[in-house]
Amino acid sequence: MTSRLSKIIMCLCLAAFAFLVAFGNITDYGSNFAFVQHVLSMDTTFPGNALMYRSITNPALWTAGYWLIIFGEALTCVLFLIAAWNLWSARKASGQTFNDAKKFAIIATTMGFLVWYFGFMVVGGEWFAMWQSQTWNGQEAAFKFYMTMLVVLIYIMQPDSDLQQ
Repeated sequence: MTSRLSKIIMCLCLAAFAFLVAFGNITDYGSNFAFVQHVLSMDTTFPGNALMYRSITNPALWTAGYWLIIFGEALTCVLFLIAAWNLWSARKASGQTFNDAKKFAIIATTMGFLVWYFGFMVVGGEWFAMWQSQTWNGQEAAFKFYMTMLVVLIYIMQPDSDLQQ
């Protein structure tokens, strides 16, 4: 039971993390919007770099991109909450039933991976050359986020056997 409760708690922790990130992006909209604006406009990348044709300077597209990020973060939160609920509901069931209840942990982690790896590393980091910016570079933080999710998922996916009576 300890292992099962641990897996549930870890899902709840990841849900809390995703919630706080989305909540912070909404309640401190201006400073976090500035991050998206600078990354998409590529205005702090190396001067004269050949990738500037990729920059987006349209404020409506900055806003759309920012809300897409917030939506992904919030959806990650909801999916981890569903994962935790499903695991909680199956905590006293057979090992097979508990293992089957892990589906939403996979889905939630995939969503988080899409936000923080694909969104921040692939799109922000490589397409918009965020790695070139000393001021507006979120790659290190994003790495910590998606790696934590992946490690937790690896732990959660370890097979659970039937509970000993």
